[in-house]
Amino acid sequence: MSTPDRAPEAQMTDPARLGVVQARPMTYEEFLAWEPEGGLTEWIGGEGVQYMPASNVHQRVVNLLITLLNLFLSAGRLGKVFSGPYTLRAAAGGNAREPDIFVALADNPGEETHKQFIGPADIVIEVISDDSVYRDRVTKFDEYEAAGVREYWLIDPRPGRQRADFYVRDAQSRYYAVPLGAEGVFRSTVLPGFWLRADWLWQESPDIAAIYEAIKGR
Repeated sequence: MSTPDRAPEAQMTDPARLGVVQARPMTYEEFLAWEPEGGLTEWIGGEGVQYMPASNVHQRVVNLLITLLNLFLSAGRLGKVFSGPYTLRAAAGGNAREPDIFVALADNPGEETHKQFIGPADIVIEVISDDSVYRDRVTKFDEYEAAGVREYWLIDPRPGRQRADFYVRDAQSRYYAVPLGAEGVFRSTVLPGFWLRADWLWQESPDIAAIYEAIKGR
């Protein structure tokens, strides 16, 4: 079984607090009504936490994946794509996260409300920033695995560190890393027919229409 890459960033003092702009105790109901300006917000252990805004590189990858998934899912009426600031509460009574992207297929039994999705998503995608390495590779990895998220995609687009990791649940409900196939291709097990070439993620000006046509045609 593969485990997430937890070094060297995971060895820093309290790495889960990197990038925190503010954190304050509040109930979950207060968090749902909280609207700070800018940056990601999550409810963790009874605190509302606001993080620094994402970089341009981060958002480029997020926008690419949202567009491709929306096109693929809508064509077959297969489900929905969600992104921040919409909240995912994957485990009952657990933390409320704001994944970069998550997918709920049409048969997902979770509950979609105005401000949150309650229940494990089918796919969660986190795009790593300098301050989010530990949160994404360790804290959220463990949370999503325990909550029952079926696939976890971890995309690191930072210059010099470009890396894409894809995790799928095994028979023991634990994540294992899926190796990329020929030409660096990942094929989703949760979303049959959807596939990605990792090098598409690093393109500065991806031709999204051409990429989608390639996905459809194979």
